[in-house]
Amino acid sequence: MDVQLYVYDLSQGLARQYSRALTGVQIDAIYHTAIVLNNVEYFFGQGIHRKVPGSTHHGRPMSVVNLGKTDLPLDVIEEYIESLEDIYTPESYDLFLHNCNNFSQDLAMFLVGKSIPDEIRSLPETFLNTPIGQMLRGQLDQSMRKMTQAPDAAAGQNASRNPTAAKPTPNAVANGTPASSTPNATAIHRVAPTAIINAQPPAQSPGHVYNISSLTELDSLLEGARQSCAVVFFTSATCPPCKIVYPTYDELAAEAGVESGAKLIKIDISASPSAHAVAQKYQVRATPTFITFLKGQKQDEWSGANPAQLRGNVRLLLQMTRPPQHQHATLKLPTFQRIINTPIMYTRTPPLDKLLAKIGPEISQAQSVQDLVAYIRARDAKGMTEAPLPDLHAFSAHLASAFPSLPSEKHFVVIDLVRVAAADPRVSSFLVTEHERTTLSTLLSATRSGGDFSSAPYNIQSVSLQLTCNMFGSNVFQEQVFRGQNAAASSVNLKEAVESLASQCLLSPHVNARLMAAALVYNLAAYIHNQRVHAQTTTSTTAADEDAAPSDDLSAALLESITSLVSVNGTDSTTGTGNGNVKGAVNAKETLHALLLALGMLLYAAPPENMLWDLCQAMDLRETLKQIKKTGHGLGDDVKTEPLLKEVGDELLGKGSF
Repeated sequence: MDVQLYVYDLSQGLARQYSRALTGVQIDAIYHTAIVLNNVEYFFGQGIHRKVPGSTHHGRPMSVVNLGKTDLPLDVIEEYIESLEDIYTPESYDLFLHNCNNFSQDLAMFLVGKSIPDEIRSLPETFLNTPIGQMLRGQLDQSMRKMTQAPDAAAGQNASRNPTAAKPTPNAVANGTPASSTPNATAIHRVAPTAIINAQPPAQSPGHVYNISSLTELDSLLEGARQSCAVVFFTSATCPPCKIVYPTYDELAAEAGVESGAKLIKIDISASPSAHAVAQKYQVRATPTFITFLKGQKQDEWSGANPAQLRGNVRLLLQMTRPPQHQHATLKLPTFQRIINTPIMYTRTPPLDKLLAKIGPEISQAQSVQDLVAYIRARDAKGMTEAPLPDLHAFSAHLASAFPSLPSEKHFVVIDLVRVAAADPRVSSFLVTEHERTTLSTLLSATRSGGDFSSAPYNIQSVSLQLTCNMFGSNVFQEQVFRGQNAAASSVNLKEAVESLASQCLLSPHVNARLMAAALVYNLAAYIHNQRVHAQTTTSTTAADEDAAPSDDLSAALLESITSLVSVNGTDSTTGTGNGNVKGAVNAKETLHALLLALGMLLYAAPPENMLWDLCQAMDLRETLKQIKKTGHGLGDDVKTEPLLKEVGDELLGKGSF
């Protein structure tokens, strides 16, 4: 698929004509750019816009630059652009620091690994370095903002966009620092993880009334409502009272929604002989008459134009069609009776100079690595709005060639550098969609000991787990893990690869590694947990939803990690790498808390046939948790006060088991 850069001149030629006289330097244009692919023009102004190419108020571009081709699927591209909407907000626009050209640069680097022309990227710096530049900065920003962010900036024919899951705005950064909401151009947008892609309940499409006139149509609709309910409203054009309940009936149809499967049907028995025949079959002698059906069987019948009675009867019918509430909803489980909004991430940046010194000149002196470090510094100091992506393709190519020959004791430092960069969803989206996932494959495949992370050095385990947790900050990565969209980058099943890493590190001899593996299981379990919570208030969970649950092998490793925790308690002499949010030896209580949190998410609202219930029973987990709560079970007295022992042991495995 071809990728093009549309280049416009906001000054309409005036910059070329008068710039030297006004500023002392020649400025050929005040550039506005957009990325065009698949007949869609993407640009940043009042947020991110999608238009039919050439239909905006900017008119025809002054030039079109062919950037190359991309093999990425359209749905992955759209997911990535959606991830940029948290960065390229209307409030963050700044003519000199955060404009349409910064957006074009980020998108171009993601799509083809190529920068937009240097003269466009460097224009703000060129102008601000002139004597008059700083003087006129504010005035120019406001005047150009009227052009780039005015209502007509979004004018033009809207281009179709690929259907993707709605992405809610994250409400907080994982480390507790909220994203800036300051409504001005200099607001710093801190690194914030993308929300779990199903943190919001699925949108409910409003239903409608089915106007029919034959028995064949009615039978077809009733068959379609056999697993739900149906209401048949017999009316007549000569019935004034019927018109009183028309608005109420329409309102109830919309309220029922498409997803419920309910059918609200209207038959005007005066409209045709076939409609009158339907009334005769059901022995309707007056209008309005209502007949309801539940699960294919007649439920009720009444006559009369009473809106209150109609509302009460139909809403009760709809309530009866909903699946029974899961027994866990009535337990005392405050930790689990909620939606998981954001993943656990490790976003702390270590001293970069020390990190580069540990890596050594073989990798650190390369320009692509220097550019990556400069980007991280800018991102941490000023926010993502002022940190355009470096050439990640060049970094990946250099890493693939230099990493295998690097001494093994330096591997963890390189992984940690990528871990820091991957806290930005733009970077993690690149890593998961990169052809053959070269960077991830290079880092994670070459660092395993005998092909198994469980016997890898602790520092390798820790940074690998932290890197993978940070990948969940990308909704593109989440889509591929939770919904199986893996065709974009590799034949390797991404979910299986992540589960394998978590399973192996759950059995690590290092307590810290087990804690971070539990954090990764938490991220993996978030999607199915949210599905189950939504199912208690909307529709039932489908088989496809349960397919998103972590595997039985991962569940077994989690249980074994809990029961064997006593064997590693007090023996873990490792110290933290200083590279993440977890430093030093973590006590048993904190590790136990993380493991129980992950287990509770997998158990909550799980169906009776879920293998995890059998595993818990076979391993006598409830008895183990009782012993921990009573005696500490060799883990120390602190663990006896862990509140999740009650929620998981007493409530879920006790009152909530099958």
